[in-house]
Amino acid sequence: MYRYIAIAAYCVVLFLTLRDIRIFRRTKFDSYRKGAIKGIVASTVVLLGIIVVEINADIGLVIVFIGLYINRKGMRENVFNEANTVERLLGKSDIN
Repeated sequence: MYRYIAIAAYCVVLFLTLRDIRIFRRTKFDSYRKGAIKGIVASTVVLLGIIVVEINADIGLVIVFIGLYINRKGMRENVFNEANTVERLLGKSDIN
């Protein structure tokens, strides 16, 4: 069960990282570049946590939660003026 929680966290971190990369490529805002870099570091930590979960579930989940903490949202520019929920989810910005 813990393995699936850790894998779900990894998928979320990767999704948000890819979203930040897509927004950065469209807008060239530095905050989204920093967010993507933090996401890559966080996904590495979460992946390490997935490996450790197989050995010790408690320590592995702590490592996963540390990775999620690293991936927390920082200050970002507003790039969604009139985008709906699906467009925000996919990273389509109003700024090109």
